Amino acid sequence: MNLPVLSVPPGLAAFALLAGAHTAPWAAGRLLGGRWAAPIDGGAILPDGARLFGAHKTWRGALAALLLCALIAPLLGHRIGLGLAFAALAMGGDLLSSLLKRRLRLAPGREVPGLDQIPEALLPLLTLAGSLRISVPSAALLSALFTLFDLAAIPLRHPRQRQRPPC
Repeated sequence: MNLPVLSVPPGLAAFALLAGAHTAPWAAGRLLGGRWAAPIDGGAILPDGARLFGAHKTWRGALAALLLCALIAPLLGHRIGLGLAFAALAMGGDLLSSLLKRRLRLAPGREVPGLDQIPEALLPLLTLAGSLRISVPSAALLSALFTLFDLAAIPLRHPRQRQRPPC
């Protein structure tokens, strides 16, 4: 069975993959609650006394990102493998952000503008720019746009939590 392919510009397709990779873990958490929420770091504590990544980085979230990107990639004219690679790289960038936030001793779940978006966006966009048919400047622009959209969405994700700027 051939799925329809949407005719969208390459930048929009890349942005859709990024939005999918970013939103899938959050949506899976909302839909499934605490079910299947095994932390990727297995609860590991580093010598600095903080968790490696933290409880919010789960296998469920990573698998949700992989699954969603694998499903939407063919709709955008890309192979499933590109969707999987995109999601894996995006989740790698997200883990890097979490690792840095734990080393800075920031509270789990604390939003840090830029740090929470840029690695997750730039890592897949730059690594896969050729396959996505986007330029390096386009990858940078898409990362900036993604950061702005994600920052605007913070009140939707955390309606009762007031954000404080990092110290």
